[in-house]
Amino acid sequence: MTKTPLVDTTIHEPSPTAGETEMMMFALERVRGQFAWKCGGLDAAGLDRRHPPSTMTIGGLLKHMALLEDKFVALAITGEPLGPPWDAVDLAARPEWDWESAAEDSPEELYALWSRSVERSRAAWGAALADGGLDRPSLFTTPSGEHPNLRRVLVDLVEEYLRHTGHADLLREAFDGLVGNDPPQAR
Repeated sequence: MTKTPLVDTTIHEPSPTAGETEMMMFALERVRGQFAWKCGGLDAAGLDRRHPPSTMTIGGLLKHMALLEDKFVALAITGEPLGPPWDAVDLAARPEWDWESAAEDSPEELYALWSRSVERSRAAWGAALADGGLDRPSLFTTPSGEHPNLRRVLVDLVEEYLRHTGHADLLREAFDGLVGNDPPQAR
């Protein structure tokens, strides 16, 4: 086990009269906290451990979600190209690179990569929501030429986290018995 911190796993409840944007952002932050808890505190062996027949690892989940955070921001919000480490790889030619290459990264690198991606994403979402809110069209273009609004993009990001937090939940329960829905909260 390692003490490498991820993001804050404290669940900050929205106001009882929260509107749609506050609730959507709460959903994203809550599932990020759940993901951080399920993936946190592992050493290199723990991050690279598999539960056959799956080849999925928690390290792979961390790197994959770091890529998705950056990709959602680049494709839908900022239009800026992906930066390191994504720009050094032809992701179209190697679509599984994020999953496969995680074993080459130290726990500190994986945790930092995901944490930095989350921070960039938070900043981009904050700016976008202040400039048009969830109704703002995204920069993403569908095959039919449409630009879904940011609401749709945010739902997709939350869905990605929900799916992969479930994977991490199953892996952690199999590895060390860690179970539960939300991270323990300070009382």
